[in-house]
Amino acid sequence: MTEQVQVFESWRGKPLSEIMLLCRELTEDTTFPTVKKWRENGGKVVGHFQVYFPEEIVHAAGLLPFKVRGSNMAPDKADSRFGSYLCSIIKTSLEAVLSDELVLDMFVTHPICDAARNLGAIWGRNYDYSCQILYLPQNPNSASSIDYLAGEYDRLKRDVEALTGNKITTEALNHSITVFNKNRKLLRDLYRIKRETPWKVAADDAYALVALAGMMPREQHNDLLQAVLPMIEAVEAKQEDRIRVVFEGAFCEQPPLDLIRTIGRSCYVVDDDFLIGLRYLLSDVKQSDNPLYQLSWSYLEDSSYSPVQHDLRKRKENML
Repeated sequence: MTEQVQVFESWRGKPLSEIMLLCRELTEDTTFPTVKKWRENGGKVVGHFQVYFPEEIVHAAGLLPFKVRGSNMAPDKADSRFGSYLCSIIKTSLEAVLSDELVLDMFVTHPICDAARNLGAIWGRNYDYSCQILYLPQNPNSASSIDYLAGEYDRLKRDVEALTGNKITTEALNHSITVFNKNRKLLRDLYRIKRETPWKVAADDAYALVALAGMMPREQHNDLLQAVLPMIEAVEAKQEDRIRVVFEGAFCEQPPLDLIRTIGRSCYVVDDDFLIGLRYLLSDVKQSDNPLYQLSWSYLEDSSYSPVQHDLRKRKENML
């Protein structure tokens, strides 16, 4: 039932300019209205911190995977939980829940840095729901890395099952993989437009379209992208004499939307690693009778470059 709850409908029937305004406003809304609407209709929410998270597992259970990426709010309550030297994304992520604007039923982080590794424990000292670390292989070149990761994904699956009281079936996982494959394809189409005709879509508009994937059911995000991408491609705009820029380094801490907008006014941002955790798999995940293994294979063999993935097969100079 919760999968059918429409959490963002106001864009329907609007022209492109109005749709993009709504998307930008929703991206910056620190009251998280889509999550609130989901919860008001009985839905549960699993928050996951940057960068790599198998959202398909949460989706297959009928829950909403929410990308915790900090927020534009002062860490008035969270400051007392962290050292002053830590990144703002750590503090503002916890602030969102301490302020009661964001309510979760489970939280998962990753050991991508010391702060992120300890975030689950700090979160857990303030809330009695499950707060844990999903461990990713530190040596992807190891022959046992794929089995190890599949085991971690299975551990996460069992924890999600404990939250819902229901088993996650192979059929449900394969269905979720299909939904997310479609979403990844649409996001690749968006980035193709950015790369080939960047004058048709502003950098901050593209960012907002991607960001919404982390705060609404993917089926509904797919509907949004399917409607908006043809509108963007139909835009008649004159190409300007601007340099083309690849923006790297925002894989975790996200730049303010105003900064992205300012940068986009002086150059064409043709590629980036903004919100890479929402689009880190580069092609479709295969359907199989062992979907957790396929998700693990895709992470190890078909995922994007990132400073927090220590894979010696991916030379950093090839990131560009």
